[in-house]
Amino acid sequence: MDPSLRSPPFTQRVVKAMRALYPEELADRAWDNVGLLQENIAPAEGSVPARVLLTNDLTLRVAEEAIQKKASVIISYHPFIFRGLKSITLNDPHQRIVLRLAQHNIAVYSPHTAADAVLGGVNDWLVDILKSAMYSNVPNVNTTVTVVQPAKGPAPAGFEGAGYGRLVRLGTDTELDTILKTYAARLGMRHVLLARPRGGSQRDISSKIRTVAICAGSGADVLQSVTDQADLIITGEMSHHAALRLTMLGKYVLTVFHSNSERGFLREVLQPQLLGVLEKEEKGVEVVVSEEDEDPFEIWGPE
Repeated sequence: MDPSLRSPPFTQRVVKAMRALYPEELADRAWDNVGLLQENIAPAEGSVPARVLLTNDLTLRVAEEAIQKKASVIISYHPFIFRGLKSITLNDPHQRIVLRLAQHNIAVYSPHTAADAVLGGVNDWLVDILKSAMYSNVPNVNTTVTVVQPAKGPAPAGFEGAGYGRLVRLGTDTELDTILKTYAARLGMRHVLLARPRGGSQRDISSKIRTVAICAGSGADVLQSVTDQADLIITGEMSHHAALRLTMLGKYVLTVFHSNSERGFLREVLQPQLLGVLEKEEKGVEVVVSEEDEDPFEIWGPE
């Protein structure tokens, strides 16, 4: 490699910080694509802006936002490069993003399932929302949280016990209605999707919930081994047949659309967390959350 080509020091610091917070060894690399997905180049003179843009999904609109805000690094929770590229053209939107970001010297890093697996990560953020629903009625009640699937490889020191999905045993019965309203409020949603058992007045939203299985994104496969223990399953999305089976088993399923189960984590947890690490090494750092990032689905109805 040309020795004059190197990654900017700021990009190196961002990548180092992300790897320290969410080690890539925790990601499910059997299918996931995490890490530094697009690198940028240190300019011959001067430096790149000390500005990071956080987004759940890297779309064309988010890429243009990063350019306008003069970000030098994008942290995209979901990897925008997922499979091998056989070409880089303007015809494909993902390939067009690569070209636009290279044109403006912007790097992209994705933590994805590493952020899911780490204790205190995305799934535990969803658990904290559930706890707040319980505490709204009965404060200071003990709750047991278990990792559903341990991380695939050996966890780095200090990250033992990491894994995907959570099984939560609440310390007291909590009304389903309270849980639904709490998630809707925290995720900024007017409506959520609920699949429920049919036949019997006891199967309404005033039902009491004690055990909950949680997985950000699309969680049916991750939670498959524990759904028989749960009264309620909470995830971003689930297929028709998986949800139908669970309701026939007497379970409730709450879905909030895939990225809505993840996006709030960026602002509530990752933004202050990453800023705190970077500010220790460099002054004037900015970590901003995308204003263009949004779930592609919305609930719509004719007037």
